[in-house]
Amino acid sequence: MDDDGRYRDGHYGGAPSSNNDGYYRNDSRANDDEGHSDSTEGHDEDDEIYEGEYQGIPRADSGKASGTDGATDAQAQQFRDLSAYESERRKDQDELAEQYETILQECGHGKFQWTLYFVLGLALMADGVEIFVVGFVLPSAEKDMCLSEPNKGMLGLIVYLGMMVGAFVWGCLADRIGRRQTLLISLSINSVFAFFSSFVQGYVSFLFCRLASGVGIGGSIPIVFSYYSEFLAQEKRGEHLSWLCMFWMIGGIYASAMAWAIIPHYGWSFQMGSAYQFHSWRVFVLVCALPSVAAISALTMMPESPRFFLENGKHDEAWMILKQVHDTNMRAKGYPERVFSVTTIKTVKQMDDLVNLGDGAAWHEKWKIKLTTLFRQVTVIYFHFTDTLTFSVSLSSSSYYGLTVWFPDMIKYLQKQDYASRTKFFAKEKVEHVTFNFTLENQVHRQGEYFNDKFMNLKMRSMVFEDSLFEECYFEDITSSNTFFKNCTFIATLFYNTDLFKYRLVNCKLFNSTFLHNKEGCLLSDVSDENNAYMVYFVSFLGTLAVLPGNIVSALLMDKIGRLRMLAGSSVISCISCFFLSFGNSESAMIALLCLFGGISIASWNALDVLTVELYPSDKRTTAFGFLNALCKLAAVLGISIFTSFVGITKAVPILFASGALAVGSFLALKLPETRGQVLK
Repeated sequence: MDDDGRYRDGHYGGAPSSNNDGYYRNDSRANDDEGHSDSTEGHDEDDEIYEGEYQGIPRADSGKASGTDGATDAQAQQFRDLSAYESERRKDQDELAEQYETILQECGHGKFQWTLYFVLGLALMADGVEIFVVGFVLPSAEKDMCLSEPNKGMLGLIVYLGMMVGAFVWGCLADRIGRRQTLLISLSINSVFAFFSSFVQGYVSFLFCRLASGVGIGGSIPIVFSYYSEFLAQEKRGEHLSWLCMFWMIGGIYASAMAWAIIPHYGWSFQMGSAYQFHSWRVFVLVCALPSVAAISALTMMPESPRFFLENGKHDEAWMILKQVHDTNMRAKGYPERVFSVTTIKTVKQMDDLVNLGDGAAWHEKWKIKLTTLFRQVTVIYFHFTDTLTFSVSLSSSSYYGLTVWFPDMIKYLQKQDYASRTKFFAKEKVEHVTFNFTLENQVHRQGEYFNDKFMNLKMRSMVFEDSLFEECYFEDITSSNTFFKNCTFIATLFYNTDLFKYRLVNCKLFNSTFLHNKEGCLLSDVSDENNAYMVYFVSFLGTLAVLPGNIVSALLMDKIGRLRMLAGSSVISCISCFFLSFGNSESAMIALLCLFGGISIASWNALDVLTVELYPSDKRTTAFGFLNALCKLAAVLGISIFTSFVGITKAVPILFASGALAVGSFLALKLPETRGQVLK
């Protein structure tokens, strides 16, 4: 190793000497001060400076020595053009990238990376669970909270809005205070508010808790991929980031299985009076917080990203973590005697060093230079592919999320059409002295006459009575859904313990009729039976499981064919698969097409995640990833709103829109630079 600590012939440092114990570049004065600990050795000496420490600008204490004019002299003589500073910092980053890649090669890929894989996988799994929670609980939650259609729609979108905010906020913060710490904070917020949302009773409080929970989990994707990539050598990066994507699928399977196992068990509930009720769907919400809690517990045992430390000038902390990675992997492989040979690692010049104007400079001048430098780096250096990636992500997101929500809505629409086709019609019937104590379902009665009839202990589902007469009838213990009496006349009729409130009686006339002990509850448009509930969970389970083949293919081929080919190829095939949606006229056909589309499109999402990680430098990686993920969620909200508005009207517009978006996205993807085989910037 040269005196300046630079590597030569592909090696960093020589054999460890007896003086420096294989860690620091040292001299004869390294151990003069016996009070120094190993962890701080090498920082206190004025003339012992790591390679990455910038010495071209005097420190603040030199300004003090020059008296009152020191600040002016420092500002006049020491300030250099910002482009020169940026060039020096970029040079440091390029040197660090090359050296860091070689260090990761020495550390190897083994037990440490696989442990981190499962820990971060739990965080990604929590993100996958969050997407499904609201959709699964809505049919049950609407009963408890009396949700109208607009309220249900808002509850479905609020999670995406929260994740959009969280992705940007936590992504920016992770580049400032660290990946691990930010991820712990975001997951903690998700866990706390997910826990609260299972107990709160009102719609507004539940909406707020799900929003806050979404904000928390929004940091998962941008941080997890950036964090894990900084422990992977380039030949392993594409493959193992793709394997990591499988945990999102596992999260969806977990949510579907838990909903299937818990929600239909309506006996799993308790209540305290009429004010507080805790039903089975709340147990499901509680169980869905477990992956996030498990991720927090496991993450406390993992270290911060050493690349983040090196980008922020923390040489010692980064070296210790890399040594931990090396030693963990070597012990697991049966080579505990192998010594971590790296003694010095390049650190990047910090902005505080680059814009040090002396003590006399105003704070706003320093911050102005910092912000100007950051703005120039983002807009000038990275904008040429940020705009392309932004459009590609937005188009893919709007089409993917729009179609995945449109599919279930179309299935429900087809189910309603099929149900309506089996409606039975009765006209001008006369019924006297008859007791109805069985379920009445999917019938329309017109101009009927009912005298002294009893409707007792029964359910009415999708029942309509039009222009009918009820005289001296008795209704007791009735539960109804989608049931209405239109233009009917009630004479001397008693309603006891029913949910046939007056708003179910449309333009009806009542004479000497009485309502006693009406059931408390909400006017529901429809109530699915248990079999339909199981069908919803089963379809979601199949749709999530269908991405498994795409995950496996993308993991095996990502490093072989490259990110761009994977992205463009998957987008083109997804675009073609959209064409076949036109032929989906049955429930089974729509489910099959949903599985096909999900299995194909997942490869493009994996490629986008890998590309985003590798295109941006470490000091801006999570910020850029968070920004793009926030746009992804915004595009998802727009796509869902557009696609669902065409349910029951036409299939052509959503299909053409999705196909066009995927086609344009695949074309734009070809303009991005290929990152396969490159070191992590």
